[in-house]
Amino acid sequence: MLAGRSLPIVLSSAALFATWFGSETVFGASSEFLKGGLYNVIEDPFGAALCLVLFGMFFARRLYTMNLLTLGDFFKIRFGKKTELTASIFLAPPYIGYIAAQLVAMGLILNVLTGMAVWQGVVISACIVTLYTYVGGMWAISITDFVQSIIIIAGLLVLAIILANKAGGVDVILKEVPSSDFRFFPKMEIKEIVLYFAAWSVLGLGSIPSQDVFQRAMSSGSAKTAVWSCYIAAGMYLTIAMLPLFISLCTKHLYPAQVSGDTQLTLPNMVLAHTAMPIQILFFGSLLSAIMSTTSSAILAPAAIFSENIIKPLASTRFSDKQFLILTKISVLLFSVLATIMACLRSNIYELVGESSILSLVSLFAPLVFGLYWRRASNTGAMLSMILGMLTWIIFEVYDTSWPSLVPALFVSMVAMVAGSLTWPNKENIEYDKNRT
Repeated sequence: MLAGRSLPIVLSSAALFATWFGSETVFGASSEFLKGGLYNVIEDPFGAALCLVLFGMFFARRLYTMNLLTLGDFFKIRFGKKTELTASIFLAPPYIGYIAAQLVAMGLILNVLTGMAVWQGVVISACIVTLYTYVGGMWAISITDFVQSIIIIAGLLVLAIILANKAGGVDVILKEVPSSDFRFFPKMEIKEIVLYFAAWSVLGLGSIPSQDVFQRAMSSGSAKTAVWSCYIAAGMYLTIAMLPLFISLCTKHLYPAQVSGDTQLTLPNMVLAHTAMPIQILFFGSLLSAIMSTTSSAILAPAAIFSENIIKPLASTRFSDKQFLILTKISVLLFSVLATIMACLRSNIYELVGESSILSLVSLFAPLVFGLYWRRASNTGAMLSMILGMLTWIIFEVYDTSWPSLVPALFVSMVAMVAGSLTWPNKENIEYDKNRT
Protein backbone atom coordinates (compact mmCIF):
# COMPACT_ATOMS: atom_id res chain seq x y z
CA MET A 1 0.00 0.00 0.00
CA LEU A 2 2.82 2.43 0.84
CA ALA A 3 5.85 0.89 -0.89
CA GLY A 4 7.40 0.23 2.51
CA ARG A 5 7.51 4.00 3.13
CA SER A 6 10.85 3.93 1.32
CA LEU A 7 10.53 6.02 -1.86
CA PRO A 8 13.37 8.46 -2.60
CA ILE A 9 12.41 12.00 -3.51
CA VAL A 10 12.70 11.36 -7.28
CA LEU A 11 10.17 8.51 -7.29
CA SER A 12 7.91 10.19 -4.74
CA SER A 13 7.80 13.44 -6.73
CA ALA A 14 7.07 11.59 -9.99
CA ALA A 15 4.26 9.66 -8.32
CA LEU A 16 2.63 12.81 -6.95
CA PHE A 17 3.04 14.61 -10.28
CA ALA A 18 1.24 11.74 -12.04
CA THR A 19 -1.76 11.83 -9.66
CA TRP A 20 -4.11 13.74 -12.00
CA PHE A 21 -2.01 14.25 -15.13
CA GLY A 22 -4.18 12.32 -17.57
CA SER A 23 -6.65 12.78 -20.39
CA GLU A 24 -8.45 15.57 -18.50
CA THR A 25 -5.25 17.63 -18.32
CA VAL A 26 -4.20 17.07 -21.92
CA PHE A 27 -7.64 17.16 -23.59
CA GLY A 28 -9.93 18.91 -21.11
CA ALA A 29 -7.65 21.77 -20.03
CA SER A 30 -6.49 22.56 -23.57
CA SER A 31 -10.11 22.55 -24.75
CA GLU A 32 -11.21 24.92 -21.98
CA PHE A 33 -8.20 27.15 -22.61
CA LEU A 34 -9.19 27.57 -26.28
CA LYS A 35 -12.70 28.51 -25.19
CA GLY A 36 -11.91 31.01 -22.46
CA GLY A 37 -8.21 31.40 -21.78
CA LEU A 38 -6.44 31.00 -18.43
CA TYR A 39 -9.58 31.91 -16.49
CA ASN A 40 -11.21 28.68 -17.71
CA VAL A 41 -8.41 26.43 -16.43
CA ILE A 42 -8.21 27.59 -12.80
CA GLU A 43 -9.50 24.21 -11.60
CA ASP A 44 -6.86 22.22 -13.46
CA PRO A 45 -3.88 22.71 -13.56
CA PHE A 46 -3.80 25.61 -11.06
CA GLY A 47 -6.12 24.05 -8.48
CA ALA A 48 -4.31 20.72 -8.72
CA ALA A 49 -0.95 22.39 -8.08
CA LEU A 50 -2.45 24.30 -5.13
CA CYS A 51 -3.59 20.99 -3.60
CA LEU A 52 -0.04 19.62 -3.62
CA VAL A 53 1.40 22.83 -2.14
CA LEU A 54 -1.19 22.91 0.67
CA PHE A 55 -0.77 19.19 1.35
CA GLY A 56 2.98 19.68 1.68
CA MET A 57 2.64 22.74 3.91
CA PHE A 58 -0.07 21.64 6.34
CA PHE A 59 -0.77 17.90 6.08
CA ALA A 60 2.14 15.75 4.86
CA ARG A 61 4.38 15.98 7.94
CA ARG A 62 1.60 15.60 10.51
CA LEU A 63 0.02 12.62 8.73
CA TYR A 64 3.39 11.01 8.05
CA THR A 65 4.40 11.04 11.74
CA MET A 66 1.11 9.30 12.64
CA ASN A 67 2.36 6.21 10.74
CA LEU A 68 -0.99 5.55 9.03
CA LEU A 69 -1.70 2.92 6.39
CA THR A 70 -4.71 4.67 4.81
CA LEU A 71 -6.52 7.97 5.20
CA GLY A 72 -9.37 6.00 6.75
CA ASP A 73 -7.01 5.11 9.61
CA PHE A 74 -6.77 8.80 10.51
CA PHE A 75 -10.54 8.98 11.02
CA LYS A 76 -10.43 5.79 13.11
CA ILE A 77 -7.63 7.03 15.40
CA ARG A 78 -9.02 10.56 15.72
CA PHE A 79 -12.78 10.00 15.72
CA GLY A 80 -13.49 6.29 16.26
CA LYS A 81 -14.58 3.27 14.24
CA LYS A 82 -18.03 4.56 13.21
CA THR A 83 -16.49 7.67 11.69
CA GLU A 84 -13.84 5.49 10.01
CA LEU A 85 -16.53 3.38 8.32
CA THR A 86 -18.57 6.41 7.21
CA ALA A 87 -15.50 8.19 5.84
CA SER A 88 -14.38 5.03 4.02
CA ILE A 89 -17.79 4.67 2.34
CA PHE A 90 -17.42 8.23 1.07
CA LEU A 91 -13.83 7.53 -0.03
CA ALA A 92 -13.81 4.14 -1.80
CA PRO A 93 -16.88 3.42 -4.05
CA PRO A 94 -16.76 6.67 -6.09
CA TYR A 95 -13.38 5.59 -7.51
CA ILE A 96 -15.14 2.94 -9.66
CA GLY A 97 -16.58 5.55 -12.02
CA TYR A 98 -13.31 7.47 -12.10
CA ILE A 99 -11.32 4.32 -13.00
CA ALA A 100 -13.91 3.48 -15.67
CA ALA A 101 -13.50 6.94 -17.20
CA GLN A 102 -9.72 6.45 -17.51
CA LEU A 103 -10.21 3.00 -19.08
CA VAL A 104 -12.68 4.44 -21.60
CA ALA A 105 -10.13 7.13 -22.50
CA MET A 106 -7.47 4.48 -23.17
CA GLY A 107 -9.97 2.37 -25.11
CA LEU A 108 -10.86 5.34 -27.32
CA ILE A 109 -7.18 6.09 -28.01
CA LEU A 110 -6.51 2.48 -29.00
CA ASN A 111 -9.63 2.58 -31.18
CA VAL A 112 -8.35 5.68 -33.03
CA LEU A 113 -4.86 4.23 -33.47
CA THR A 114 -5.60 0.59 -34.29
CA GLY A 115 -9.29 0.41 -35.20
CA MET A 116 -10.06 -2.16 -32.50
CA ALA A 117 -13.43 -1.95 -30.74
CA VAL A 118 -13.49 0.38 -27.75
CA TRP A 119 -14.48 -2.40 -25.35
CA GLN A 120 -11.49 -4.45 -26.48
CA GLY A 121 -9.19 -1.48 -25.82
CA VAL A 122 -10.80 -1.09 -22.40
CA VAL A 123 -10.18 -4.72 -21.48
CA ILE A 124 -6.57 -4.70 -22.74
CA SER A 125 -5.83 -1.46 -20.87
CA ALA A 126 -7.44 -2.79 -17.69
CA CYS A 127 -5.39 -6.00 -17.84
CA ILE A 128 -2.08 -4.15 -18.27
CA VAL A 129 -2.64 -1.61 -15.48
CA THR A 130 -4.17 -4.17 -13.11
CA LEU A 131 -1.29 -6.60 -13.67
CA TYR A 132 1.48 -4.36 -12.40
CA THR A 133 -0.73 -2.83 -9.68
CA TYR A 134 -1.64 -6.34 -8.44
CA VAL A 135 1.91 -7.67 -8.57
CA GLY A 136 3.82 -4.73 -7.11
CA GLY A 137 1.32 -2.40 -5.44
CA MET A 138 2.50 1.13 -4.68
CA TRP A 139 6.14 0.26 -5.46
CA ALA A 140 5.23 -0.84 -8.99
CA ILE A 141 3.04 2.24 -9.44
CA SER A 142 5.89 4.51 -8.35
CA ILE A 143 8.44 2.91 -10.70
CA THR A 144 6.06 3.02 -13.67
CA ASP A 145 5.02 6.58 -12.79
CA PHE A 146 8.67 7.64 -12.93
CA VAL A 147 9.17 6.09 -16.38
CA GLN A 148 5.82 7.36 -17.63
CA SER A 149 6.58 10.88 -16.36
CA ILE A 150 9.72 10.94 -18.51
CA ILE A 151 7.66 9.84 -21.53
CA ILE A 152 4.96 12.46 -20.80
CA ILE A 153 7.46 15.31 -20.53
CA ALA A 154 9.49 14.20 -23.58
CA GLY A 155 6.44 13.70 -25.79
CA LEU A 156 4.77 17.01 -25.00
CA LEU A 157 8.03 18.99 -25.07
CA VAL A 158 9.10 17.66 -28.48
CA LEU A 159 5.65 18.30 -29.96
CA ALA A 160 5.60 21.85 -28.56
CA ILE A 161 9.05 22.66 -29.99
CA ILE A 162 8.19 21.29 -33.44
CA LEU A 163 4.89 23.19 -33.65
CA ALA A 164 6.45 26.42 -32.34
CA ASN A 165 9.15 26.22 -35.04
CA LYS A 166 6.53 25.60 -37.73
CA ALA A 167 4.61 28.65 -36.55
CA GLY A 168 7.66 30.91 -36.62
CA GLY A 169 8.47 31.00 -32.92
CA VAL A 170 6.84 31.43 -29.52
CA ASP A 171 6.45 35.20 -29.99
CA VAL A 172 4.37 34.75 -33.12
CA ILE A 173 2.00 32.40 -31.29
CA LEU A 174 1.59 34.57 -28.18
CA LYS A 175 1.03 37.80 -30.16
CA GLU A 176 -2.12 36.29 -31.68
CA VAL A 177 -3.65 35.52 -28.28
CA PRO A 178 -6.15 38.19 -27.15
CA SER A 179 -5.15 39.89 -23.89
CA SER A 180 -8.48 38.75 -22.40
CA ASP A 181 -7.28 35.14 -22.65
CA PHE A 182 -4.58 35.93 -20.09
CA ARG A 183 -7.08 37.17 -17.49
CA PHE A 184 -6.44 35.30 -14.26
CA PHE A 185 -8.44 37.11 -11.56
CA PRO A 186 -12.23 37.56 -11.22
CA LYS A 187 -14.19 40.75 -11.59
CA MET A 188 -15.12 42.41 -8.31
CA GLU A 189 -18.60 40.90 -8.24
CA ILE A 190 -19.82 38.64 -5.44
CA LYS A 191 -21.07 35.82 -7.64
CA GLU A 192 -17.97 35.74 -9.82
CA ILE A 193 -15.71 35.73 -6.73
CA VAL A 194 -17.68 32.77 -5.33
CA LEU A 195 -17.38 30.90 -8.64
CA TYR A 196 -13.67 31.70 -8.71
CA PHE A 197 -13.25 30.30 -5.20
CA ALA A 198 -15.19 27.19 -6.20
CA ALA A 199 -12.93 26.61 -9.22
CA TRP A 200 -9.83 26.72 -7.02
CA SER A 201 -11.48 24.52 -4.38
CA VAL A 202 -12.59 21.55 -6.50
CA LEU A 203 -9.08 20.09 -6.71
CA GLY A 204 -7.22 22.61 -4.57
CA LEU A 205 -9.09 21.72 -1.38
CA GLY A 206 -11.26 18.79 -2.42
CA SER A 207 -8.38 16.45 -3.26
CA ILE A 208 -6.56 17.02 0.03
CA PRO A 209 -8.70 14.40 1.83
CA SER A 210 -8.23 11.77 -0.92
CA GLN A 211 -6.57 8.38 -0.62
CA ASP A 212 -4.49 8.64 -3.80
CA VAL A 213 -2.72 11.87 -2.77
CA PHE A 214 -2.30 10.56 0.78
CA GLN A 215 -0.95 7.21 -0.43
CA ARG A 216 1.63 8.71 -2.77
CA ALA A 217 2.89 11.21 -0.18
CA MET A 218 3.01 8.66 2.66
CA SER A 219 5.10 6.28 0.51
CA SER A 220 8.05 8.66 0.84
CA GLY A 221 11.14 7.58 2.76
CA SER A 222 10.76 10.34 5.37
CA ALA A 223 8.49 13.17 6.43
CA LYS A 224 10.91 15.67 4.89
CA THR A 225 10.85 13.76 1.59
CA ALA A 226 7.04 13.71 1.67
CA VAL A 227 6.89 17.48 2.13
CA TRP A 228 9.43 18.35 -0.55
CA SER A 229 7.96 15.82 -2.98
CA CYS A 230 4.66 17.72 -2.79
CA TYR A 231 6.39 21.02 -3.62
CA ILE A 232 8.44 19.54 -6.48
CA ALA A 233 5.40 17.74 -7.92
CA ALA A 234 3.36 20.96 -7.76
CA GLY A 235 6.04 22.80 -9.72
CA MET A 236 6.28 19.97 -12.26
CA TYR A 237 2.52 19.76 -12.65
CA LEU A 238 2.06 23.47 -13.20
CA THR A 239 4.99 23.64 -15.65
CA ILE A 240 4.26 20.51 -17.72
CA ALA A 241 0.52 21.23 -17.80
CA MET A 242 1.29 24.47 -19.64
CA LEU A 243 2.57 22.45 -22.62
CA PRO A 244 -0.86 21.16 -23.77
CA LEU A 245 -2.17 24.74 -23.51
CA PHE A 246 0.67 26.06 -25.65
CA ILE A 247 0.29 23.18 -28.14
CA SER A 248 -3.41 24.04 -28.50
CA LEU A 249 -2.45 27.64 -29.38
CA CYS A 250 0.02 26.36 -31.98
CA THR A 251 -2.69 24.17 -33.46
CA LYS A 252 -5.10 27.10 -33.62
CA HIS A 253 -2.46 29.15 -35.46
CA LEU A 254 -1.28 26.46 -37.87
CA TYR A 255 -4.46 24.45 -38.48
CA PRO A 256 -7.48 26.62 -37.59
CA ALA A 257 -9.84 24.11 -39.20
CA GLN A 258 -8.94 21.60 -36.48
CA VAL A 259 -10.51 23.76 -33.75
CA SER A 260 -13.85 24.24 -35.44
CA GLY A 261 -15.42 21.07 -34.06
CA ASP A 262 -15.04 19.34 -30.71
CA THR A 263 -12.08 21.14 -29.14
CA GLN A 264 -11.31 18.10 -26.97
CA LEU A 265 -10.31 16.25 -30.15
CA THR A 266 -8.17 19.11 -31.45
CA LEU A 267 -4.81 17.75 -30.30
CA PRO A 268 -5.19 14.08 -31.30
CA ASN A 269 -6.73 14.96 -34.68
CA MET A 270 -3.96 17.45 -35.40
CA VAL A 271 -1.24 14.97 -34.43
CA LEU A 272 -2.74 12.26 -36.64
CA ALA A 273 -3.28 14.56 -39.62
CA HIS A 274 -0.18 16.75 -39.60
CA THR A 275 2.74 15.00 -37.90
CA ALA A 276 5.12 12.20 -38.81
CA MET A 277 4.93 8.74 -37.28
CA PRO A 278 7.72 9.31 -34.66
CA ILE A 279 5.86 12.35 -33.31
CA GLN A 280 2.59 10.41 -33.24
CA ILE A 281 4.30 7.66 -31.25
CA LEU A 282 5.70 10.20 -28.78
CA PHE A 283 2.39 12.04 -28.35
CA PHE A 284 0.10 9.05 -27.98
CA GLY A 285 2.74 7.23 -25.94
CA SER A 286 2.88 10.15 -23.53
CA LEU A 287 -0.92 10.37 -23.43
CA LEU A 288 -1.34 6.66 -22.69
CA SER A 289 1.42 6.92 -20.07
CA ALA A 290 -0.36 9.81 -18.38
CA ILE A 291 -3.68 7.95 -18.24
CA MET A 292 -2.04 4.73 -17.02
CA SER A 293 -0.35 6.63 -14.18
CA THR A 294 -3.69 8.04 -13.08
CA THR A 295 -5.50 4.72 -13.44
CA SER A 296 -3.07 2.60 -11.43
CA SER A 297 -3.30 4.75 -8.32
CA ALA A 298 -7.07 5.07 -8.80
CA ILE A 299 -7.29 1.25 -8.58
CA LEU A 300 -5.02 0.84 -5.56
CA ALA A 301 -6.53 3.71 -3.52
CA PRO A 302 -10.06 2.27 -3.05
CA ALA A 303 -8.66 -1.26 -2.72
CA ALA A 304 -6.58 -0.11 0.26
CA ILE A 305 -9.53 1.66 1.87
CA PHE A 306 -11.90 -1.26 1.20
CA SER A 307 -9.60 -3.91 2.71
CA GLU A 308 -8.19 -1.89 5.63
CA ASN A 309 -11.14 0.24 6.72
CA ILE A 310 -14.26 -1.65 5.62
CA ILE A 311 -13.61 -5.41 5.43
CA LYS A 312 -10.99 -5.67 8.19
CA PRO A 313 -13.03 -3.91 10.93
CA LEU A 314 -16.24 -5.75 10.00
CA ALA A 315 -14.61 -9.21 9.80
CA SER A 316 -15.08 -11.53 12.77
CA THR A 317 -11.58 -13.00 12.44
CA ARG A 318 -8.20 -11.34 12.82
CA PHE A 319 -6.10 -11.36 9.63
CA SER A 320 -2.44 -12.28 9.52
CA ASP A 321 -0.15 -10.09 7.40
CA LYS A 322 -0.21 -12.67 4.62
CA GLN A 323 -4.00 -12.97 4.69
CA PHE A 324 -4.37 -9.19 4.68
CA LEU A 325 -2.03 -8.93 1.68
CA ILE A 326 -4.18 -11.46 -0.20
CA LEU A 327 -7.32 -9.54 0.80
CA THR A 328 -5.86 -6.29 -0.56
CA LYS A 329 -4.83 -7.94 -3.84
CA ILE A 330 -8.32 -9.41 -4.22
CA SER A 331 -9.70 -5.91 -3.62
CA VAL A 332 -7.48 -4.60 -6.44
CA LEU A 333 -8.99 -7.19 -8.78
CA LEU A 334 -12.52 -6.43 -7.53
CA PHE A 335 -12.34 -2.69 -8.22
CA SER A 336 -10.64 -3.28 -11.55
CA VAL A 337 -13.32 -5.75 -12.69
CA LEU A 338 -16.19 -3.49 -11.58
CA ALA A 339 -14.66 -0.48 -13.34
CA THR A 340 -13.97 -2.51 -16.51
CA ILE A 341 -17.59 -3.70 -16.66
CA MET A 342 -18.84 -0.14 -16.19
CA ALA A 343 -16.44 1.13 -18.89
CA CYS A 344 -17.63 -1.54 -21.35
CA LEU A 345 -21.29 -0.69 -20.73
CA ARG A 346 -20.89 3.08 -20.83
CA SER A 347 -18.53 5.23 -22.86
CA ASN A 348 -19.30 8.81 -21.82
CA ILE A 349 -16.16 9.94 -19.97
CA TYR A 350 -17.73 13.19 -18.80
CA GLU A 351 -20.70 11.44 -17.19
CA LEU A 352 -18.52 8.77 -15.57
CA VAL A 353 -16.21 11.34 -14.01
CA GLY A 354 -19.12 13.58 -12.98
CA GLU A 355 -21.01 10.76 -11.29
CA SER A 356 -17.89 9.61 -9.43
CA SER A 357 -17.05 13.09 -8.15
CA ILE A 358 -19.00 13.09 -4.89
CA LEU A 359 -16.74 15.77 -3.58
CA SER A 360 -14.60 14.78 -0.62
CA LEU A 361 -14.37 18.52 -0.06
CA VAL A 362 -17.94 18.74 1.25
CA SER A 363 -17.70 15.71 3.52
CA LEU A 364 -14.12 14.97 4.60
CA PHE A 365 -12.18 18.23 4.34
CA ALA A 366 -13.54 19.81 7.53
CA PRO A 367 -13.10 16.68 9.73
CA LEU A 368 -9.53 16.24 8.44
CA VAL A 369 -8.50 19.86 9.03
CA PHE A 370 -10.18 20.25 12.41
CA GLY A 371 -9.07 16.78 13.47
CA LEU A 372 -5.45 17.70 12.82
CA TYR A 373 -5.49 21.27 14.14
CA TRP A 374 -8.30 21.55 16.74
CA ARG A 375 -8.06 19.50 19.92
CA ARG A 376 -11.78 19.92 20.69
CA ALA A 377 -12.91 18.32 17.42
CA SER A 378 -15.24 15.49 18.48
CA ASN A 379 -16.54 12.23 17.03
CA THR A 380 -20.11 13.59 16.79
CA GLY A 381 -18.91 16.78 15.16
CA ALA A 382 -17.05 14.78 12.50
CA MET A 383 -20.09 12.60 11.73
CA LEU A 384 -22.39 15.60 11.47
CA SER A 385 -19.88 17.41 9.28
CA MET A 386 -19.64 14.52 6.81
CA ILE A 387 -23.36 13.73 6.61
CA LEU A 388 -24.76 17.28 6.59
CA GLY A 389 -22.09 18.48 4.14
CA MET A 390 -22.94 15.69 1.72
CA LEU A 391 -26.70 16.19 2.11
CA THR A 392 -26.37 19.92 1.45
CA TRP A 393 -24.33 19.22 -1.69
CA ILE A 394 -26.95 16.73 -2.94
CA ILE A 395 -29.82 19.18 -2.29
CA PHE A 396 -28.11 22.00 -4.19
CA GLU A 397 -27.24 19.60 -7.04
CA VAL A 398 -30.85 18.40 -7.31
CA TYR A 399 -32.29 21.91 -7.38
CA ASP A 400 -29.54 23.03 -9.81
CA THR A 401 -29.05 26.59 -8.62
CA SER A 402 -26.76 29.00 -10.45
CA TRP A 403 -24.41 28.96 -7.47
CA PRO A 404 -21.75 26.21 -7.15
CA SER A 405 -23.09 23.50 -4.83
CA LEU A 406 -19.78 22.93 -3.09
CA VAL A 407 -19.71 26.43 -1.50
CA PRO A 408 -22.84 26.10 0.71
CA ALA A 409 -22.03 22.43 1.31
CA LEU A 410 -18.51 23.24 2.54
CA PHE A 411 -19.90 26.02 4.73
CA VAL A 412 -22.48 23.66 6.29
CA SER A 413 -19.83 20.96 6.78
CA MET A 414 -17.52 23.35 8.67
CA VAL A 415 -20.32 24.84 10.80
CA ALA A 416 -21.58 21.34 11.65
CA MET A 417 -18.05 20.33 12.65
CA VAL A 418 -17.67 23.24 15.06
CA ALA A 419 -21.23 23.19 16.42
CA GLY A 420 -21.29 19.40 16.84
CA SER A 421 -17.91 19.37 18.61
CA LEU A 422 -18.90 22.12 21.05
CA THR A 423 -22.35 20.65 21.73
CA TRP A 424 -21.28 17.00 21.99
CA PRO A 425 -17.61 17.01 23.02
CA ASN A 426 -15.56 13.85 23.48
CA LYS A 427 -15.18 12.58 27.04
CA GLU A 428 -11.48 13.42 27.16
CA ASN A 429 -12.25 17.02 26.18
CA ILE A 430 -14.75 17.31 29.05
CA GLU A 431 -12.16 15.94 31.50
CA TYR A 432 -9.58 18.38 30.13
CA ASP A 433 -11.92 21.32 30.67
CA LYS A 434 -12.67 20.20 34.24
CA ASN A 435 -8.96 19.93 35.06
CA ARG A 436 -8.30 23.41 33.66
CA THR A 437 -11.15 24.82 35.74
